Amino acid sequence: MHIPDGYLSPAVAGTTLLLTLGVLLIAIRKISSEKDSLNEKIPLFTALSAGIFVAQMIAWPIPGGTSLHLIGGALVGILVGPWLGVLSMTLVLSVQCLVFHDGGLTAIGANILNMGIMGVLTSYVVFRTVYRFTKKVWLGSFLAGWFSLTIAGLTCGIELGASWNSSLPVYVMTSWHAILGLIEGLITSSVVSYLTLKSPGVVRWS
Repeated sequence: MHIPDGYLSPAVAGTTLLLTLGVLLIAIRKISSEKDSLNEKIPLFTALSAGIFVAQMIAWPIPGGTSLHLIGGALVGILVGPWLGVLSMTLVLSVQCLVFHDGGLTAIGANILNMGIMGVLTSYVVFRTVYRFTKKVWLGSFLAGWFSLTIAGLTCGIELGASWNSSLPVYVMTSWHAILGLIEGLITSSVVSYLTLKSPGVVRWS
């Protein structure tokens, strides 16, 4: 999932970097407008960022020249909000790239776009939509967790496919991440459901 240097064409790497910078600018502005509630979320933001950092360091290689691992984007997005979730994932992925060389510097825009933006924002929409119509936290968070990994794998596959002029990465990345997404969904659902019962003050989507 962490795309290394040399796997993306200059056009794809440049485009994804520009898209990522644009969304990060929006995220920073959104967070700045929510200063009143920001202090309440900082402890959870910090704890989730640290936990996601560790979880993402465990990766399994798959066919197609890349690997898969848990993301945590849906979890952080649901619990601290989509824009802080994007910031959390950006910090995690940046440290992994710059310090541990997990993911290439030339591909950092794509990696943040896939896991830190697509994985967070789209899964947050899934959660809110499912919860709105069903009022079931466990179902919304499960589907959000599954979708976060699946969509991240899909966008990664599209980027690799566009760079290699091949459709193979799209099928490989999407299928494998859709399968692992079931585990991500279970973990997300378990944590969110537990916090809903034990620490209802943490959840603010109702």
